[in-house]
Amino acid sequence: MKTLLIGATGTLGTAVHKELSARGHDVIAVGRSAGDLRCDISDPAQTAELYRRVGRVDAVVSAAGDVPYKPLPEMTPEDYRAAFTGKVLAQIELVRQGLAHIAERGSFTLVTGILAREPIPTGSAASMANGALEAFVRAAAIEIAPRRINAVSPNVFTESLADYGSYFPGMGSVGLDEVTQAYVRSVEGGQTGQVYAL
Repeated sequence: MKTLLIGATGTLGTAVHKELSARGHDVIAVGRSAGDLRCDISDPAQTAELYRRVGRVDAVVSAAGDVPYKPLPEMTPEDYRAAFTGKVLAQIELVRQGLAHIAERGSFTLVTGILAREPIPTGSAASMANGALEAFVRAAAIEIAPRRINAVSPNVFTESLADYGSYFPGMGSVGLDEVTQAYVRSVEGGQTGQVYAL
């Protein structure tokens, strides 16, 4: 299976890359500054060039998306636009442009996060972005069949608790191994329109 993996060199992307490769996928790793190909998916023109270069694929997998974290009174309109552009529109463009390049029964897997359902202080932009993406996934699923689309919505990673755990008090965590299995389920399974909340 030819799989295009966006955000392939981050913490999540590295784990997903390892798991999909071990399962026999031909993974094309994409990142802004590392990987097989370079692409900033917040720029639709770069996304178009990426698809032109890779051609036809069986799956598009995203582990990328940037949002600012600030207390609400300090957030600016530009901050919210940056969150929407960097996480929501960027991944929507992967789907919108990818429809012409994905196999008839191919799949898209986007990434959201726990803040769509469990907000934290300083996380309003992330909550907005994640919620918007989850709504998009459900809507897109009814239009793109037989192609499929799902989202993986993880809690903070257990492996990252030392760095980020204090921002998520009492919320637990999820191991990267469990998150990668949700990606496998989305890519290799048969479901569509799902948000795999972990």
